[in-house]
Amino acid sequence: MTIKLKLLRTQAGMTLEELAQAAELTRSYVSKVERGLANPSVGVALKLAKALKLPVDELFGQASTSSSVTITRAADAKAKQKDEGAPRLVAGTAPGQRVVAFVLQPGREKGAKHLKSDHEGEELIYVLSGEVSLELDDKTEDLVAGDCVHFNASVPHRLICTSKKAAEVLLVIASPSPAS
Repeated sequence: MTIKLKLLRTQAGMTLEELAQAAELTRSYVSKVERGLANPSVGVALKLAKALKLPVDELFGQASTSSSVTITRAADAKAKQKDEGAPRLVAGTAPGQRVVAFVLQPGREKGAKHLKSDHEGEELIYVLSGEVSLELDDKTEDLVAGDCVHFNASVPHRLICTSKKAAEVLLVIASPSPAS
């Protein structure tokens, strides 16, 4: 996402400060994301995309297609993933789609460094492997492989790996319907 974010920001005619303010992030954090020194969470990617008025898949460099059916091949998706722990966009690259899906490995960080995310729409998390802890507002749910949770994404939330080995989850985000 490093080069793509800077390119999209400059194409939008925004300064680093303007993008940071629009995304409700610090200038230094956005700069680190642009330089590849910080790996943004899905929540941060959604904030950046909204601030740039772009679909989130644009940040990940996915080419949009006009077909009503899109297939993401495992080999292609893994080849495009630069960082092992970075979220991997697996669905939602076609124009006008309201659903995006990622496979990601939640971090182990707790506290202020790992801020809670909140955004419009709904979120579904399916634990593929390992164990994770999902914090929703002031409630914590421990999840294991095979567990699934669906919730309103406007509730502040964060996902933390609690198993010894890296956990992997499928994260599906459904944006609200556009106003008619």
